[in-house]
Amino acid sequence: MPNSTVTQASVLTRRGFLLATAATSVLSLAPLPAWALTSGFDVNAFLALSEKETRQTGLSKDDAAAMLKIYSDLGKEKALADLASGQKNQDLANSLVTAWYTGESPTPEDLQVLDYTDTLIWQAMDYTKPMGYCGGAVGYWAEPPEA
Repeated sequence: MPNSTVTQASVLTRRGFLLATAATSVLSLAPLPAWALTSGFDVNAFLALSEKETRQTGLSKDDAAAMLKIYSDLGKEKALADLASGQKNQDLANSLVTAWYTGESPTPEDLQVLDYTDTLIWQAMDYTKPMGYCGGAVGYWAEPPEA
């Protein structure tokens, strides 16, 4: 005779209901990350602010996400949202532009390289390239650059 497994539909008991209600109540008291409270200031808003401040388009969304996380960890997400809404904060704007041009995090105590080869500095210094980055085919340097 084959073995048969009898399964029973899950029934919500009073104990299960009370446990679920208690868990939901406890979870609702857990603090939200600060960036979740910033009235919709997300990576896309940060990217738009960055493009406005740097006057560049096509910035990396991955780099923007990394930078936004660092600014959020520093507690500056509200200041970024204020800057995006038109309030003046020259120090923060300079910090943002510097981060995009250097590819370094805006944390002076704990600098991290977020990007190297695709930072804006290489567009500004178009006569050179990142160290260790191939400039073209073998011997590309023998011909003068196009005017």
